[in-house]
Amino acid sequence: MKPDVTLFQRRRPLTAAELDVIPWLRLLSASERERAVEDLKITDAEAGDFVCRTGRPVTYWFGVVDGLLKMSTDNIDGQTMTFTGIPPGGWFGEGTALKRESYRYNIQALRRSLVAGLHVDTFHWLLDHSIGFNRFVMNQLNERLGQFIAAREIDRMTNPNIRVARSLAALFNPVLYPGLGAVLRITQQELAYLVGLSRQRVNEALNTLAAQEAIRVEYGGLRVTDLQALRSRVF
Repeated sequence: MKPDVTLFQRRRPLTAAELDVIPWLRLLSASERERAVEDLKITDAEAGDFVCRTGRPVTYWFGVVDGLLKMSTDNIDGQTMTFTGIPPGGWFGEGTALKRESYRYNIQALRRSLVAGLHVDTFHWLLDHSIGFNRFVMNQLNERLGQFIAAREIDRMTNPNIRVARSLAALFNPVLYPGLGAVLRITQQELAYLVGLSRQRVNEALNTLAAQEAIRVEYGGLRVTDLQALRSRVF
């Protein structure tokens, strides 16, 4: 069975607790929220499952309720370029949904994740009826542009410590990922997949960042203690 068919068959309505962590729902009027909640579905994505694949037509606008996803693309030589990771609270694919075009990237689960989806027709209905929703999407697009520019810069960096620092900073974007807080639940191997380095080299970089008090390594994740340092300091 194809992974995307499996994800589709697993879909179900969201629970009240799952709805509470969706940031844009609170910006809607009562009637707009009612329509959105009626349409929203959530599914379990296992590690390795593809939520979106290059060339597939857009059907949903997606968000991560729990877990961790990776946005990437493959070039003609078969090499993978990772654009970003998507932690809990992140919604993605608004540009593709706006244009109703095929995906130009892959979205893959790095661990078991809960992924919510709003059908593209309801996405456009909200754009036509909700000022609050329009502002949310506009802010998303603006932040995403800056994120992808930064991703290109990170990909060209030769200093592994700075690559890890900037990649972590991108994951702690308060606009794109408002529900994340100060702690990111991520393993060194998952971070290695996102940064494009070996797990051993990521471990060395994390030790360097921790020694300079930019982060604190905790059980099962990382706590950011100096976000500005991750964004700008030369480690």
